[in-house]
Amino acid sequence: MSNGEKRNGGPQFRTATLITSAAMVGGGCVIALAGLALGSGHMAAATRRWVNEMDVPVSQMAKVKFGQARAAMNAGAQAWQKNGSGTVPAPAGY
Repeated sequence: MSNGEKRNGGPQFRTATLITSAAMVGGGCVIALAGLALGSGHMAAATRRWVNEMDVPVSQMAKVKFGQARAAMNAGAQAWQKNGSGTVPAPAGY
């Protein structure tokens, strides 16, 4: 250090540049959140319209699908127990 210069070991930042970049990032976040809100609102409205136009209510469709899944599970369990050996039976023709 010559001529009475004082230096601390860290980098020298210009505050104006940092403030500008922070403002731009903040503005971009606001724009992104506005776009997200707009898109989410549109998707929610379209989904609500689609559900309202269904012939079968969603709750009834869920009950039917759950019954089908339960029947398939029971059929698979019974087929496994009938085999007796603990292995899956080979398809016919093998």
